[in-house]
Formats: sequence, structure tokens, C-alpha cells
Amino acid sequence: MSSQPAPGLGGNAHHGLAYNLAGIAVLILLLAVGAAYLVDELGRLARTPTPSLADGNPIKQTISGRELSIPANWFRFGEQIRDGFTDQIDLRLMLTTADGTAMPVDVTLLPRSRARTSASLLDGVYLHQFSDETLGGVIGLVGKPMLQRNGYGGESVWYDALSPNPFVAKCLKLEETGGLGQCLRTVYLPSGIAAVYAFDATILQSWRQFDTGMEQWLTRIGAY
Repeated sequence: MSSQPAPGLGGNAHHGLAYNLAGIAVLILLLAVGAAYLVDELGRLARTPTPSLADGNPIKQTISGRELSIPANWFRFGEQIRDGFTDQIDLRLMLTTADGTAMPVDVTLLPRSRARTSASLLDGVYLHQFSDETLGGVIGLVGKPMLQRNGYGGESVWYDALSPNPFVAKCLKLEETGGLGQCLRTVYLPSGIAAVYAFDATILQSWRQFDTGMEQWLTRIGAY
């Protein structure tokens, strides 16, 4: 009895190879499209103008019952650039430091009920979590590391010990450099809106100019 090759076996193999090659081609195409999108997005970010107090094109947003008029260029996220009511506004503003350098500060505006000020946290939380060590390096501020065993590893708090309403910021140390990285400071504005500031730790050296510097920007949009 003569043996015959199974019908269609060679054809199936060819079809399978073609299917795999097609799949690889689609994957390469998707990667290329993704890479092109990433390059375009990075280019768009690079082209984004630095926020300025002279910016126009205002967007009307209402938060905590207060209408703000915010230049479109100040928003951190494009999806927020629309008129209407909101419960969170994310902005990028600039602070001129003591040496004249303009540094970015990310600002999140929230209803007062959604935030606690850094000054209130100093007395109610932070003081009970300090280690015995005291940090130096920022004139006019006391730096205290937080106890690592309570989940605050790498964090420190910097505050003005002489003021009844002190400047307070909590900072996170960068493991790569061993130095301070990013800091957070939360305040209540006279308008009743809460503002959470996120900024590079080098700005701590200009802490005396911080609140007045931010006041210029927030007064400009009606948030102060």
C-alpha cells in the first residue's frame, strides 16, 4: 500500500508561517506608532510655553463656590482645560527664588474639606514622628527626619520654629542622590480653597519668598 502525504499539511504550514509573519509585522507597526506618539508627545511638552503672569486665553472654572479665571497655559493636564464646575484643579506655576532663578511649582487646588494644612499636621502628627536627629542646610528652618519604623523612611519635615503660623514642608529623599528630592506644602488660602504645593527641595532655600511668590499667581486667577 503506498503512503500518501496528508492532504493540506504543507499548505497549513505555509499558512501558519504567513500568519506569524503577519503578526510580527503588526507588532512592529504598533511599536512604530507608539514610538512616534511618544516622540510627538515629548515634542509637544518641550514646545509648551513657560507659564507667565501675562498669559491670556482664560478658562472659567468654579471650585468651592468660587469662580476662577485661569490661563489655559497654566494647566498641567489638557483634559482639565474646560469651563465649568470642578473639585480639583492642577496647575504649574513659576517661583522666582532668592537668586533670581525661575523654578516650577506644581499646585493642586482643592476644596478645603479635602486637605489638612502642613502647619496643623506639624502639631497634630509630625512632632510625634520626629527622630532625635536635627538636619541643617536651610537657613531659618529646622529640619527633622521622620521615624522610619512608622512608615516615614526617607522623609523629613522642615519648619520655621519661630512663627505662630509656620512655613512647613515635608520632603522625600531621593535614593539615587542621597539628597532631598521633592517637597509638599499644604495651605488654606483666604478664599477658603486649599492649595497643595509640590516643588523641588532646592526651593527650600527661598522659603521666605515662597508664599508671597505664590500669592501673585493665585491672586491673578481669583483663588487667593
